[in-house]
Amino acid sequence: MILGTGIDLVEVARIATKLGKENGFKELVFAPEEIVYCEKQAHAAQHFAARFAAKEAFFKALGTGWKNGTAFNEIVVTHNGDGQPQMHFTGQTAATLATYRLAKIHVSLSHQPTMATAIVILEQ
Repeated sequence: MILGTGIDLVEVARIATKLGKENGFKELVFAPEEIVYCEKQAHAAQHFAARFAAKEAFFKALGTGWKNGTAFNEIVVTHNGDGQPQMHFTGQTAATLATYRLAKIHVSLSHQPTMATAIVILEQ
């Protein structure tokens, strides 16, 4: 059963500015493995922006917006062996979200030089 859907669109330049100017933004929002992955890419800001959009889309799909007991850097967007995006949780966020009994999380990312988007569908 579908619990919810969420979509988000973000300007890559906005994320690039935050990454370049705001001390600690990267670590506050992204998990270490996301940082390593994005920084290896030719257009790192696009990859960071897509992951930021995925986290925002996740909270929209959850229907709560940002929820106490969760942290953006504990929502981790990675890729499986085939390159398909996937999402998992760590730390307190994993414990907080366990009560939702999510069976499957569908994630799709897309980015261009100026915009990045993500959609998340949650199944229970």
